Order: sequence, then C-alpha cells, then structure tokens
Amino acid sequence: MANIFGSAIKRREDPRLITGTATYTDDVKLPGLTYAAILRSPYAHARITAVDVSAARGAPGVLAIYTGRDIQAKTVPVPCAWNVPNCDLKVPPHPLLAVDKVRYVGDGVAMVVAESRETARDAIDLIDVSYQPLEGGVDPEKMAQPGAPQLHDEVPNNIGFTWIVAGGDAERAFNEAEVAVKERIVQQRLLPTAMEPRAAVASYNKGSGQLTLWVTSQNPHIHRFLCSVMLQIPEHKLRIIAPEVGGGFGSKIPAYPDEALVAFAAMHLGRPVKWTEDRSENYKVTIHGRDHIEYVELCGNRDGRITGLRTRVYAGLGAYASTAGPGIPTILHGLIYPGPYGIPNIHGTIYGVYSNGTPVDAYRGAGRPEAAYLIERLVDIFARRIGMDPVEVRRKNFIPPDKFPYTVVTGLTYDSGNYEPALDKALGMLDYQAFRREQEEGRKQGRYLGVGVISYIEICGLGPSQVAGAVGFGGGLYDSAIVRVFPTGVVRVYVGAKPHGQGQETTFAQIVAEEFGYPVENIEIVHGDTDNTPQGWGTYGSRATAVCGSAVKVASQRVKEKAKKIAAHLLEASEGDIEWQDGKYNVRGSPDQAKSFAEVALMANLAWNMPPGVEPGLEATAFFDPTNFVYPFGSHICTVEVDAETGEVKILRYIAVDDCGPHINPMIVEGQIHGGVIQGIGEGLQEICIYDDSGQLITGTMMDYAVPRASQMPHIETDHTVTPSPVNPLGIKGCGEAGTIASAACLVNAVCDALAPLGIEHLQKPLTPARVWAAMQAAKAGGQRDRGAAEQNGKEVAL
Repeated sequence: MANIFGSAIKRREDPRLITGTATYTDDVKLPGLTYAAILRSPYAHARITAVDVSAARGAPGVLAIYTGRDIQAKTVPVPCAWNVPNCDLKVPPHPLLAVDKVRYVGDGVAMVVAESRETARDAIDLIDVSYQPLEGGVDPEKMAQPGAPQLHDEVPNNIGFTWIVAGGDAERAFNEAEVAVKERIVQQRLLPTAMEPRAAVASYNKGSGQLTLWVTSQNPHIHRFLCSVMLQIPEHKLRIIAPEVGGGFGSKIPAYPDEALVAFAAMHLGRPVKWTEDRSENYKVTIHGRDHIEYVELCGNRDGRITGLRTRVYAGLGAYASTAGPGIPTILHGLIYPGPYGIPNIHGTIYGVYSNGTPVDAYRGAGRPEAAYLIERLVDIFARRIGMDPVEVRRKNFIPPDKFPYTVVTGLTYDSGNYEPALDKALGMLDYQAFRREQEEGRKQGRYLGVGVISYIEICGLGPSQVAGAVGFGGGLYDSAIVRVFPTGVVRVYVGAKPHGQGQETTFAQIVAEEFGYPVENIEIVHGDTDNTPQGWGTYGSRATAVCGSAVKVASQRVKEKAKKIAAHLLEASEGDIEWQDGKYNVRGSPDQAKSFAEVALMANLAWNMPPGVEPGLEATAFFDPTNFVYPFGSHICTVEVDAETGEVKILRYIAVDDCGPHINPMIVEGQIHGGVIQGIGEGLQEICIYDDSGQLITGTMMDYAVPRASQMPHIETDHTVTPSPVNPLGIKGCGEAGTIASAACLVNAVCDALAPLGIEHLQKPLTPARVWAAMQAAKAGGQRDRGAAEQNGKEVAL
C-alpha cells in the first residue's frame, strides 16, 4: 500500500460542507424552541440611569426579559483565562449584561426571549433605557495618557498591564551602534469576519439537571469550563456541542456573555433558547484583532549586523479583558521579537490598554503577525539606510542551522531551523536579480515597481502545559485521542481538538491509516462534543495537528502494539518474531503465516482466543503534552506595481516558501497557506476597523469593511522546505497562520520598495489607493514622508 502520510488526498469533510448538508449551530431545531435577542448599547461610554422593560414585557409572544440587575447575583462575570504574571495585570469585572455602565457600542444591556426570532427583535426596540453619555476613546495610546477618560475604577489610566521583555543590554547596543532606525507603526484593528456569525442554542433537562449548549466554538472543553464558572453549575452537568463551525480565525476561542445568557434563560424557562447574531452585531460584539500602536527601533552596524531592538507598544484590549486577551500582545508577541535572526539585545515594553472598543483577542496569527511585521519593516528600513540589499541583511543575521535548538535572548528555545534554503528557493522562483534589472529599467520609464522579501518564524503548536501554567494560561495545553477499533476492523477516533476548516478529519485519518495500513475510508474522526470526546484544549495557535495529531499517532501505536501481541498468540509465535508488513502481521521468515489487522481486530473484540493477561477490546487512549512549542518558518516574496496616477497597488507575483516540517497532506498545507496569505494581503491593502471620536463603529457592515475579494487576489506560488521538529512524533509544525504572519509585511515592503525613488520609507497599513496617492503627492511636493495620517481612530476616512 502506498504511503498515505504525505498524500494529497481530497478533504473528506468537504462534500457535506459544499452541498449544504452540514449542520451548523443555527440549524439546530428542538421542540419548544424559543428565540433570544440582546439589546445593545448605542453608546461607547455611558451610565445607565434607568431601564424600563414594561412595554416589551407586555408584547405578545414575549416570554422573559432579563437585565443586568436581574441576573447579577445569579451569574459570575466573564472570566479572563490568560492572566499573565509579573505585569500588574488588572482584570475588571465583565458582567454578562451591563448593570451601571456601558463601555463600548454593543455592550449588552438586556435580553428578550420570545416565541419567534422576529418577536424577540421587535421587543428589544420597546425597552426604554436612559443613558448619561460619558467621554470615552478608542485609541490605545491616547487612552493610556494621564487625564484620559477612565473606563474602570479598578484600572488607573486604563493601563491593564505593563509587561516587559528583555534580554542582553539594549541600551548599550543602541549607544554603541553605528546606525539606528526608528518608526511608529500602527497595527490597525481588524474584524475577523468568519463566514458563520456566532450562535448558541441551550436546552435544560430539569429532571437530570443536565444543560446542553450548542455553540460556535473552536474549543468546546474550554467553553464547558468557562461556562460552568459563569453559570455556577457543575462541569459534569454541562455538555458543550460544537457542530460545524463556519470559520473562526480566533474569534470563536473566547467565551462570550451571549452563550451564557442563552443557557441561563433555558434553565430559567425550562425551554430551549436560540440566539444567532447578524453581521452587524458580529462586527460590534465579536472580538476584534490587532490594535497596536508601536514605537520601534532597530540598531546595528554598517556591515549589516543587527545588534539591538527596542519597542514601546500600546496594545488595545478593548473594553474588557477577553478570554486570551492579555496573552496575545505579551507571550505570543514580545517573546518572538527576534524572528529568525540572532539579535543579541532586545527590550520591549508593552502596555495593555482598556478603551471604549470591542474587546480584542486572538485573530489569525495572534501577536505573531504584529511581531513579524515590525521586525521585517525595520530590517528593510535599516538595509536602505546602510545601502545594503535587504536580502543580504537577512542572510547575515540568520541563526545558523548548526546552532539548533537555539535559545534566543527573549528566552524561547527554537526547536529546529534552516532558514537560508527557504530564502534561496523563493529567490530562485522569482529570479530576484532579473526582477531588480526590470525594476531599474521600469524606473527610467516612470514605473513604480517594487519587491518585498521577508523571512519569518512563528511560535505555535501551543503547549507544553507546564509552560502554560508559568505564563498564566488558565488551562493545560496537552491534547488527547481515543482510537477504537470495531470488530469489523473499522476505526473511530475521538479527539479533544475541534477542527473547523483545517481538514483534520482528513489528516488525522491519514495518521491512523499510515499506522494500520488501512484506507482512510475505514476511519472516522469524532470531535466537538464534550460528552463523547476526551479532554482537549482547542484548535488555535496552529496547535491541533502538532499536539492532538501527535496524540492520535501515539494512541494508534499503542493499539498496534496490543494487536501485535494478539497476532503473535494467534500465529503461535513469539512476539519478537512478528513483523508488520503491507498491513499484516507476519511471522519472520514465514510470510505465508500472517494475520491481517482486521482479523486481529475481530478476535480482540470477540475475545475467544486471547493471550494470557491481555484484556479484550482494541482501543487506546493517549494524552500528548509536548516538551516545547514548534517554530515553523519561511520566506515570502511579493512584487508589485504602483499606479503613478491613482496610487492603486497591483500585485504582480506572490511567492511563499514555508517550512512546517513533513506534510501529512500537501494539498491541505497549500490551502492553509493560501488562506493565510489572502488574509494578510487584506490587512495590508484594505482592511481597517474604524471608530469615530465618539466610539461609533463606522465600518459596521460589509459595505464599509473591505474584506478581500477573489478578483483582487494574485496567483499564489507555493513551495516548501522540510525541517522536522524534534518535539513531537510526527515531526510536524503548524501551518494555519504562517501565511498571515508573512504576507502583510511582505506586501508593505514591496510597496515601500516601489516608492523608494520618491523618498518614501514607510507607509501605514492598509495601503489603499487614497493613502498611497496622498503619500506620493506629498513626496513629489517635497513634503514629509507618510507617518500614517489615516490611522485607526478613523479621523481621516478618505481611505
């Protein structure tokens, strides 16, 4: 049988997804189902002086109305699950419904439950809330200054934490450096925009005290844990089911007030309750991503050697600390500052700042794209200052392959790496020198051609659990699998992870098929239901395959070891004489004496003829807790042409060479890279979440928030190198976020390279035609280079 591990077989989950036969949370229908709608604050910051629900309560079809005061004593505020230590973290209470004050547009004020969705939505319009508007703000830098409007009494100056990362002596490095460059970088707020909005359906059995909650979740077991806290019910009485999840990108990691409110109402009414957000509600309430204002500096010598990096970052948390909010701009951002370079001196100060915006949490890449962007932009600016090709600066500073495992000055130990072959392959695919010649000729003709080259590394495969505890993560980061073989030889695998687009129903089956010599059609992957899957810690941070997939492999090997004992008994041979070949157990030297895996499975389940001391059945459980993170890497290249008349950026070519270790399924890896690149290009070209000065969301619909369209995207050319990781039995590294981490910086580097003849050194994202055109006109007129006039506060919306 040909190797199934490494084969680009089609995704097994796709037929139901593309034919409309999959079941999403909003598809769940139960007898007696009722519908919830949540009244949201129209103010970014205001005191609630009165809530009158009498008119709504009397409306036909309305079953119940809940306000913050109604449920305050019966529920617990939304927990923050990542309480980063040693940073004076302050986590103010986040009530399920606002009681005295609202802190962002969309903050929940009351919930209506009615017989129909339409009745519930009509009834919230009948609730009369009196507000006393207060001054507020959404800019994290401004909100951290003395005298800024205060959101929470418990958080002076709105500074939720001050976290420092340091290694070496950055001050000395800058004092002794021959060259230093600095920049102000705005990592604009982004809206995750998963195709499926969030939803929840709750059903309560009063007899058993069992609560079942269907919810759009990337991590059902974490949802069970956090919802049990909010609802004050025992965890074993709470069943979480995450059916199909139509995209997450991090936005379905957190536990939100909404799902707890739906569950509370179901318990109170004794009837099932459903809530589904629309897109406008999704944009107001579901978490946002990024939102950094960064002051960054890099220093080095004229020979191209980088000697130091310093940052001061104002990281927006939004109105409350979301589930993983504090960990994103700290552990997943500051620790990866060195990138693939051996930078000996680093100092970063990150301020987590509360503001009157939607809470901020993980969005594809989660802290790592922000880190890669700042270092890769600085490397290009540094290269230009010293007159060296940016490719050569990168080469000169790469960590050598013979130094791995390598501990960088921020304390991380990179598992494995060989960065130069990926860069060389990407350069060869482009023919870099030929493009430079074409660029030179084009400039003589008044064309603005540019090339951006970046090399990135990311920290992912999140684990180990001991590290999770040390950095304040409120859970473990192991994962688990149960491999069960039925009497007919078919296999069912129960996993703690929650695939939602990553293709793991296919890749996990390939892992088992490779072990058992079976076709993948004989293997089913079960996930998403906490009542029939083992404890797992979720699918995010490019961890599910590296961690849960490793648990699948270990469990499969344990099954195979037991099967070997049974085969030896059936063949009346010593276990040491049994060989595994072509999906069969053979007696060494006597290939005609053999038992297929299916024959062994049948006997294991019948238990008619078992070895002494061996229990019936053929299944195994494995919990895999890695010894380290994994660190995929790669080099991307983008070439562009900027229209001299309009400022429009046209992507000519996009090349991605990534190294995520061995590929279980090359087609799935390629798809993940494609998706990530497109999201990063969207961030680089057009996506920006804009609030006005009063905290109103201007980009509150898809008419205003410009997600990338297929017609705008280039053909993405992919290739790879293979550097296995030593920290898991598959040797693999994550690939789900790599494209997003690399592509925004790659695109902006290309555009700034194209505009270098105008003296433009840096442009803030997104590179809309209006922004690029304005910068070009200012440069031609002798004005200052762009410092990001149209930033996330939305004052200049001519983007």
